[in-house]
Amino acid sequence: MTPESHAPTSTDDLPPGPPPGCPAHGLGPGGLHRLHEAEDLGALYEQLRDQHGPVAPVLLHDDVPMWIVLGHGENLHMVRSPSQFCRDSRIWTPLREGLVKPDHPLMPHIAWQPIASHAEGDEHKRLRGAVMGAISTIDFRSLRRYINRSTQVIVNRFCEAGEADLVGQFTEHLPMAVMCEILGMPDEYSDRLVEAARDALKGTDTSLASHSFVMDALSRLTAIRRARPEEDLASYLITHPARLSDDEVREHLRLVLFAAYEATTNLLSNVLLTVLIDPRFRAQLNGGQMTVPEAVEQSLWNEPPFSTVFAYFAKQETELGGQRIRRGDGLLFAPLPANVDPRVRPDLKASMQGNRSHLAFGGGPHECPGQDIGRSIADVGVDALLMRLPDVELDCDKEELRWTASIASRHLVELPVQFAPRPPQDVQEVPNHKPVAAQRSDWQIGITQPQAGAPGVAQSQPVAAQPQPQPQPVPVPVQPAVAEAPRRRGVWQRLLSWWRGY
Repeated sequence: MTPESHAPTSTDDLPPGPPPGCPAHGLGPGGLHRLHEAEDLGALYEQLRDQHGPVAPVLLHDDVPMWIVLGHGENLHMVRSPSQFCRDSRIWTPLREGLVKPDHPLMPHIAWQPIASHAEGDEHKRLRGAVMGAISTIDFRSLRRYINRSTQVIVNRFCEAGEADLVGQFTEHLPMAVMCEILGMPDEYSDRLVEAARDALKGTDTSLASHSFVMDALSRLTAIRRARPEEDLASYLITHPARLSDDEVREHLRLVLFAAYEATTNLLSNVLLTVLIDPRFRAQLNGGQMTVPEAVEQSLWNEPPFSTVFAYFAKQETELGGQRIRRGDGLLFAPLPANVDPRVRPDLKASMQGNRSHLAFGGGPHECPGQDIGRSIADVGVDALLMRLPDVELDCDKEELRWTASIASRHLVELPVQFAPRPPQDVQEVPNHKPVAAQRSDWQIGITQPQAGAPGVAQSQPVAAQPQPQPQPVPVPVQPAVAEAPRRRGVWQRLLSWWRGY
C-alpha cells in the first residue's frame, strides 16, 4: 500500500478544496452531513468514505464546520505529526470567528483546558509527566484484586434474581467504582455520579449541568488531598515534582475519570455482547483458544470505545488524504472508521488476534496514558462475571438490542440476560462456579471410628439395649495424625492465578 502524501505544501500546490459556499470553510450548510443528526454513524462514515475518500468535510452542532479523518494511515499521520496538527483549540478558526457559542454541547470536550492532551512542547512534557508518574504508582496486582471484589459486590446485587441488565447493572457501574477508588474518592461513587458521567459525554442539552456535577466532586477531592495527601492518584498528582496547580489537578482527574470510565463501560458491554451472541467467540474462550485479554483486543478492533475524539487542529496549510486543509481547520480523530479502513482490513470477519495496531487508544504524543487501567477492568471484570454466571444467556433477540449514538461513542442501551439464580458470594473469595466439596469425616485409619450414640455423632439406628460383649483388641499406640502437605500448584495454575490477580 502506497501511503498518501501528507507533506505541507504552498497554497498554489494544494489540490482543489471544497466548492465555494461549502460550510467546511463558510457559514452555510452547503449540503454537508450533520454528524449529530445521523441515525447510523457507521453507515454515514462509509458513505463519506465513498464520496470524499479518507478525509471528509462534515458539520457539528450549530453547523460548525469540521473535517473527519476516516483512513487508518491518515489518522496515524495526524496524531504522530505535532509539527502539523495540535490539540489546542485556541487556533480553531470557527472558535476565533465566534461561530462556536460558549454553550455549544461539545465545548466541554473541545475548549482549551490546562491539561496534557491540549498542551505542546515542554508544557506537554511537564503535565503528561505528572499524569504518567501518578499512574506508574498503581499496583496493578492489587488493582486486579480490587476489580475482582468490586465485580463480586455488583454481581451480588442481582445474582439471586436469575436475570439482569448487564449494562445498567454491571458495565456502567464497575468502571466508576474502580475509578473512584483509584482517584481517591470511593465515597463519591453513586448512581447519580454514574448517570452524570454518562450524560456529560453525550453532547445533550443537559451535558453542561452533568459535567458541572462531576467537576464539583473532583474539586472537593482536590481540596481534601491538597490538605491531606494519601495513597491515591489525586495525591500523587498534587505531590508530583511538576507542582500542578489545583485547576491542573482537577482537570487531569476529570480527563482520567471520563476517558477511562466511558471507554471501559463501552468495552465491557461490547465484549459481553460478543460473547453472548457469537457461539464461536464463546467456544474459543471456553476451549482455551482465546483468552479474555485477546477477546478484549478483538473487540477494540471491531467496536472501539470512542467513535471519534475531539479534536485536532491544523497549525499550517497542508494536505491530508487528498483534501486541502487550511491553517485553523478542525479535524476529528476517528478510530471507528479507521479500524475498518478497507486498506488495512479488507476482510472484516478475519481474526485480529495478536494485532494491536488498532486506534482505540489513539497514538503519538497524546496516546491514552490510562489504557492499561481500562484493559485490566475489562479483562478481570469479564472473566469474573463469566466465572460467577457461566450459564448466562441473552434474554432477547439480537435484533431487539438498542443503541444510543453520539458523535463521540456508541453505547448499548440494555443487555438483558438470564441465568440460574445463585446465592451471593463472599467478596473476598476467588470467583468460581464449582459446587462446595462435601465435608470430610474427621475419622482416619488408625483411629477408633466414632460409634453411634457418642456425643456429637448422629444416630442412624437405635442402639441395642444389651450389646453382646466383643473381644477387646490389643491397644495400639496411636500416633498423632500428620496433616498432608498441600500439593503445590503447577506452573500454569500459578501463572493463571497471578494474571487474574488472585
